[in-house]
Amino acid sequence: MFVNVLRFRFKEGVSDEEQAEVLAAMRRTASLESSAFGVVGADLGDPAEGFTHAYLSAIPDLEAFRRYTWDPVHLAGDELILDKIETMRAVRFSDDDPAISQAMYAEVAAKQERYPEWSRRVAELFGE
Repeated sequence: MFVNVLRFRFKEGVSDEEQAEVLAAMRRTASLESSAFGVVGADLGDPAEGFTHAYLSAIPDLEAFRRYTWDPVHLAGDELILDKIETMRAVRFSDDDPAISQAMYAEVAAKQERYPEWSRRVAELFGE
């Protein structure tokens, strides 16, 4: 099992309607067949950290992660989401063989190569 937790906040000026649209897109991604379970909602952490919302998706295995990464619903959600979020941080972990991370990050590298603009925008969100 691979778990991806994203904490984020919206950009100033993003309307309530736009926020609802982003959260709906995230819920669609978190509920893909390749995800064992997902949760999207208010971040209940320390407000001083600056995050208002969180996303969680649990992916059962590497093959499911590949389907999740390339799913058209996920790709379309990325396009909608990235322009509305100011900052994001991730916590990722797995209860499987630690070597699985190499294969998963190789899949992410392939996505970065195929979608360089997506890669640049994600790097900006993570402050890289």
